Amino acid sequence: MDDQKRYERLLARYRNGDLDRRTFLSLLGAATVTAGVVGAPVAGLRKAALAAKPESVRFDGWGGMVSEAFREYAFQPYEEETGIEVIDGTFGGADEYLARVRSAQPGEFNIAHLSGVFDYVRYHNLGFSTQLDESNIPNLDLTIKALQKPFREVSDGRLSAAPYDYGTTGLAYNRDVISDAEIKEKGPNILLDEAYKGKIGGWGEWKTRIWYGALQTGQDPNGIEDMDAVWEALRTHRDLSLKYWQSGAELMSLLANGEIYATEGWSGRIAALQAQGHNIGYYDPPGGLGWQECLFVLKGSPMEACEQLLNFMLEPEVAIAVAEGQNYPPALDPNKVELTEKIKNLPAYDPTGKLDGLNFYKPDYWNSNEADWSKTFGRIQRGY
Repeated sequence: MDDQKRYERLLARYRNGDLDRRTFLSLLGAATVTAGVVGAPVAGLRKAALAAKPESVRFDGWGGMVSEAFREYAFQPYEEETGIEVIDGTFGGADEYLARVRSAQPGEFNIAHLSGVFDYVRYHNLGFSTQLDESNIPNLDLTIKALQKPFREVSDGRLSAAPYDYGTTGLAYNRDVISDAEIKEKGPNILLDEAYKGKIGGWGEWKTRIWYGALQTGQDPNGIEDMDAVWEALRTHRDLSLKYWQSGAELMSLLANGEIYATEGWSGRIAALQAQGHNIGYYDPPGGLGWQECLFVLKGSPMEACEQLLNFMLEPEVAIAVAEGQNYPPALDPNKVELTEKIKNLPAYDPTGKLDGLNFYKPDYWNSNEADWSKTFGRIQRGY
């Protein structure tokens, strides 16, 4: 059975009710991991194992609830089926993952779950991009055009990735301590409030820190005119903070355990905390930060197999199931695909499919300042 036929039969069984969601996600996850087997075609678990059976394969993700879902629904069934160990890797930031890719052999990584146009540009400029044959990915037509556009502008209309989901980095706060009215009044400056010293957190990533520093000093993050004021805001935030968190799992733990009362946070992780019953609020301030994630096919990958996998991942049933699992809206256009009530109630969800209310990094601006700004933030982070 070839790849496309296997995907179609799996999807048909799910649609007909022959597979429950748990089993469906297990098989879907197994197919996804198979795509990462270096040198092996994506042609079924047994065929992949026979064609090229390494001792282990590696999957790197953002950690926390997403990695837990992959471990339960994908990695364990894969290991039982093939006898191949899955090395479950995580990373806390895009810079860390890129360093791994740059030091790897071509073809060692196939599909990367990148975050933001900023990262797409970096990978493209470093020579890791490919050219997708979109005729093999008809489900691209179901995705929001506003998410495709910035990728196409990078590479003369071509795509090296399929948009997959989107979200925001807004303000998360403990509603037992901070009211909705207070967060709306103070906005990003809640993170500079002396009253909450030692109970403030923040992501230890230079772009997010500078973006919020710009908002705290009344500036456009994509056109900062007074960097000294931004650096001073970052130092103030550092001195008031309990710590910088480094992963989504750590973000959730700090808020759930009451170690911090306010931080910026990822919309999907906050939605997960709310679903668990924690009294955590979420607010996207004016000028807040939007982002999107994509499935980027890296140079040296088996293109046709990867394109088939991307198309399968963009099937509405598949993308919706994944979106509900990770609490981020899918890249599917709500004008073309009927989404579930759970997705419609997620933070950051845009019912228009236009995303006009979100603000994104301008990649050229941020890439041109990366070397200087990341170095300066590193010094501030170390206490200078």
